[in-house]
Amino acid sequence: MTTSSKRPKMKRPAPVTDLLTALLRGTPAEVRLKEGRIWEVWDEAVGTKIATHAQPAAFREGTLTLHVDSAPWLQQLNYLKKELIIKVNEALDEELIKEIQLKGGKVRSTTAKPQQAPKRRKLSEEERVWIKAQAETVTDPELRAVFENLIRKDREHQKKD
Repeated sequence: MTTSSKRPKMKRPAPVTDLLTALLRGTPAEVRLKEGRIWEVWDEAVGTKIATHAQPAAFREGTLTLHVDSAPWLQQLNYLKKELIIKVNEALDEELIKEIQLKGGKVRSTTAKPQQAPKRRKLSEEERVWIKAQAETVTDPELRAVFENLIRKDREHQKKD
């Protein structure tokens, strides 16, 4: 018999949203995190044509308020409320939205604008030591590395005091 040495499979880092969901489970913030996903899935769930004319503005107790850019679209979407509710809830994988309220208002452009790379600054040795010390409080090595990277990036984008 030969024994083959198998190395344990290294886990991939978990997405930050998964970590936040686990951390916030059972708190009011968990509900807010779920509700915030409505904005993330909206464009894809309803399609570009509708998303160009209507965007989520608020969500409260099962009612999604949409800003719609014109009276003809307000009328058209009034007939499509049930379909929109179904599509967005399917994209969310749960039934958060019970009703839709339509209001006239400004709608953000759904066309992608070229993003500029965020400006970063060089960290001082003191800042690097501080970041390392903060990360050391996390016992899991993979999570510690992710945490340290997040702090470092946050500091690089902040203006020097």
